[in-house]
Amino acid sequence: MHSAADLVPMFTQELELCRLRAGETVGIFTEGGAWAEYADAFAVAADQLGASVFHLDLPNETGRAQAEIGGRAKGAGLASSPVAVDAFKGCDLLVDHTLLLWTPEQHAIREAGTRILSCVAPPESLARLFPSGDIRRRCLDEEAMLQSATSLNFTNEAGTDLTYEFGELFAFCQYGIADEPGRWDNFASALAVRAPVDVNGTLVLQPGDILFPWQRFVTEPVRMTIADGSITKIDGGFDAWQLSSMLGRYDDPRAYAVSHIGWGLNENAAWIPTTELDSRSYCGSVMFSTGPNTEFGGSNDTLCHIDIPMRDCTVRVDGELVVDRGRIVNAALAPPAYRG
Repeated sequence: MHSAADLVPMFTQELELCRLRAGETVGIFTEGGAWAEYADAFAVAADQLGASVFHLDLPNETGRAQAEIGGRAKGAGLASSPVAVDAFKGCDLLVDHTLLLWTPEQHAIREAGTRILSCVAPPESLARLFPSGDIRRRCLDEEAMLQSATSLNFTNEAGTDLTYEFGELFAFCQYGIADEPGRWDNFASALAVRAPVDVNGTLVLQPGDILFPWQRFVTEPVRMTIADGSITKIDGGFDAWQLSSMLGRYDDPRAYAVSHIGWGLNENAAWIPTTELDSRSYCGSVMFSTGPNTEFGGSNDTLCHIDIPMRDCTVRVDGELVVDRGRIVNAALAPPAYRG
């Protein structure tokens, strides 16, 4: 266990990277008393840097698990408290311990100029994946590559062959620092992603790929047929049944839509299913996602969202080889250890 006092030095360093200045206002958001040590540590760190701090804890209904699946039910979470939303709009920085994603309230707070830093990972992961200037640069470079791309193809030896077509939906990256007005980031992610306008082909999951939000490894091959941007068929054993059951229980055809694609960039990440940061940020892993695309300028706000980090994939962006069987080969995106 880590006490709030143990966490203050790391959180102070993170707030400095977020360009927190004396005289700024920091809001801290929790639900149901969760993440109390983190909230206390961020409050102390912000106070030591000369900021004004307040902490708001709302009653918890479905909590972070629901946000991980894909937003909140209408009227739940921050949506139940317009006063809180207005308070956070007045902040320079909001430290979020609920994983604010896929919600109109998050967008409204960002549009007011508030930068938002989500923090929902174990201290060991935060320390191991702590942001650096090099990670920030490479994430921005990956974002720029995806933003300028017209298509992306990724394959694996199990039979995946999936092509994404890009259009008006945009790319964004996470480098673990909320350092610009209106920026949301997740301490300490390292990847870039973009949502497509069309996707076609076949996706084959291999044992050892990771299923979120269940936080477990794939145990047997799963084959998905994807046409016109949506999953049309899922074949396999129990893993396929669990995926099909989750998609079906929302009674929403938009749940089957393919969402963002990208790859991880942190060479210090571990391939473990129990912490979201690690597998999403794992260097050269491909993130296959389903469901909402509102974070990318789209209109799909389905509540069903599934992330599947995949190993040993090959990625080509506009025909250029970028990731070769899980290893980043593009010189601008490769971590220092790859540059030999």
